[in-house]
Amino acid sequence: MGTSAEDERTASPRDQEWPEAEKAEKLARGAALKWASGVFYRPENLEGLGQYRSRETQRNSSIQSRLKSTVQSYLEGVSLGLEQLRGAAREARSVCRELGAARWALLDCAEHGQHLRPLRALGAQHLQLASVVQLLPQLFSVQEVCSHTLQLLRGQQLLEAHAELMMLEHLRDDILSQLHLRGLSSAQATVLSYFSGLQELNKSLAKQLWDIVGSSLRLVREDPVLFVTAVRIIEREEKIDNALLLEASFLPPSRPKAWRQKFYHVLQETITGSLFHAPHVDAEGPGLARHLAALQKDIVSQLRVVKDLMVQCVPAHYDILNVCTATYHQTLSSHLQDILRENLDKQGLFLLLEWALHVYHSSEMMGHPDLLPEVDVSSLGPLMSPELVDQTERKYVVKVKASVLEWMQRTLEVEFKEWFREEEPETDHQGFFQSALPVIVMQMLNENIQVASLITESLQQKVYNMAMEELEAFLGRLRDALGRCGKERQKDRALPKHYTSYLLAMLNNTLALSSSVSSLHPDSAHREVPASLQAALDRTEKKACQLLLEELLLDLQPLCLQLPSRKWLSGSQLVSNMCEVIDKYTKDFSHLRKPVFTVLLMETELLVTSQYLRALMQKRLVCRSAEERGQLCQRLLQDATQLRELFCGLGLDRSQQSLEAIFALRELICLRDPALLSLEVLGFITKYPDVSDEHISTLLDLRGDVSREVRHVVLEMMLQHPQVLPQDYRPIFSTILVPAPELRFCLGKGKCA
Repeated sequence: MGTSAEDERTASPRDQEWPEAEKAEKLARGAALKWASGVFYRPENLEGLGQYRSRETQRNSSIQSRLKSTVQSYLEGVSLGLEQLRGAAREARSVCRELGAARWALLDCAEHGQHLRPLRALGAQHLQLASVVQLLPQLFSVQEVCSHTLQLLRGQQLLEAHAELMMLEHLRDDILSQLHLRGLSSAQATVLSYFSGLQELNKSLAKQLWDIVGSSLRLVREDPVLFVTAVRIIEREEKIDNALLLEASFLPPSRPKAWRQKFYHVLQETITGSLFHAPHVDAEGPGLARHLAALQKDIVSQLRVVKDLMVQCVPAHYDILNVCTATYHQTLSSHLQDILRENLDKQGLFLLLEWALHVYHSSEMMGHPDLLPEVDVSSLGPLMSPELVDQTERKYVVKVKASVLEWMQRTLEVEFKEWFREEEPETDHQGFFQSALPVIVMQMLNENIQVASLITESLQQKVYNMAMEELEAFLGRLRDALGRCGKERQKDRALPKHYTSYLLAMLNNTLALSSSVSSLHPDSAHREVPASLQAALDRTEKKACQLLLEELLLDLQPLCLQLPSRKWLSGSQLVSNMCEVIDKYTKDFSHLRKPVFTVLLMETELLVTSQYLRALMQKRLVCRSAEERGQLCQRLLQDATQLRELFCGLGLDRSQQSLEAIFALRELICLRDPALLSLEVLGFITKYPDVSDEHISTLLDLRGDVSREVRHVVLEMMLQHPQVLPQDYRPIFSTILVPAPELRFCLGKGKCA
């Protein structure tokens, strides 16, 4: 440790100045030691130590010689660089001396240059005067050239006139530009005043040009040279405009003229004025049809002229055919919107929609063979926007709705009058009563739906929805008419004479309407009758059935009033008379179609059953003995059997009849042991869940042998077993009202009787 410290103290200043060299030496010694320990690890390798030593000595000598050579070359390069730097410094000092001398020389020259300013001003003035002298002949001839140019314009020598006009404008603009560059803007007014005739010439030339452009569709057929001349002049002016705009240093008055844009504007105004500036368009269908036909003819004719003739008279970059096509399209679109602001009738709205959506794109107009393929309006958007089409369709539906409503109202009035005719209604080839009402109504609705299908599917759907709504409303008015007819019948049963027959015809009509409605649907795959309309049809059918049953009821009621009675118990022709009345009515039912016939027959059978049960529950009869109960059971069996056979003979299956309720009621009467009534009643209310405790109590009264205790048990049992009406259950007892029980009053302090 002491030795190392001493080495550090005795380290040379060079080592302290170059620590990297010391570090490199230490690394080299470490690497050499590591190499030597690896080579002489084995004793036998020590024999070659001398060889290794001599070889390393030679290598060190070689390395030292190369290092000396490299250092020598670097030193020579540094010496050469220093010599060149010394030479550059000498040259820089020489340049500085020369620049100083030049600066003093320039300062002397600047003082002498002040004396040359008047000479410079005289030179500039001389140049101006020389340019003015050169322009004097042209300036003196300005008025004469203006007069000559005006004469040329009056003689329609447009190209020559425009050439002289361009020469005058060039002269004026050159003078104005010189004044502008020299800051003499105050003198510009004098120049403009001197050249004031140019403004009149420009106006005169422009007027003739725009008159020519306005008559271009005629001129390209009769005298295309004049139109081509106008286009050439416009193109000249367009080039002058572009050149002046590119310079951007000075823009003369009235520039840019932009005559090409004016050309398009005048051409578009010409198209608009020649076709669409009609003072008034007839809002009625025929007048509008003539107007649209004239538009169609004129537009096709004029586009032919543009395509075949005008295109050849203008440069290709004018794209004149597409410009005219777009002008016709856009102006026509605005014109149709103006027409729609009128109060168009139904036919007018239809014509406008058909023309805009179908005729316009057809081969008769924009798709005409003479215009294809150059004319293409597909990229210009629709002639009528989807919003405008929808709005117009709604207007059309409103008009159709008013027409349908009026037509249906007249049809209903005619139908109502026919109900009071002296003749029976018409019959078809199968003998079924009918009237023209379904055919008229369905034909009218179907025609409107089919006509709408010629425009768009959306319009067809709108008209179909409207038709369904109007048909539903019509059925409501039809029911009201049936009600009025029924009231007239109540006043005098002799009127209408064939009241029943027309009600049967109305049932057939309702069936015909119901079966025909599905055919109106635009989509053949989804021809379902709307639920609200089907409900309206059902209500109409029920209304006609109700009136028929009321008519039957008026004839049955006198017979039902005789039920029950002692005379009836002992045997009578009462039910036979009822069967005769029923048979009389049902003979007319043969004029009904099968589905409605079955429905009406079922309703008739239900009416007879309910009237029979209602008569039994009027408390007009109480069995006084078992013998009378036996007679009552026998009578119930005979009557129910006779009525069932009647309706079976008429074609009503027993499963469709409600007379089974009379047989079930008979079982309650025939039960000999009143104690078993609770079980019997339980079975009865299970089968007829709409029966109430008042009904059961009345039936128990009819037996005449039920004690208060048994009655209490039966009614308590009913409370413990409430019934729920099945979804397809036909109510029987819920329509029968039971008379209120008689109240017993107490007089004084006596016991109640």
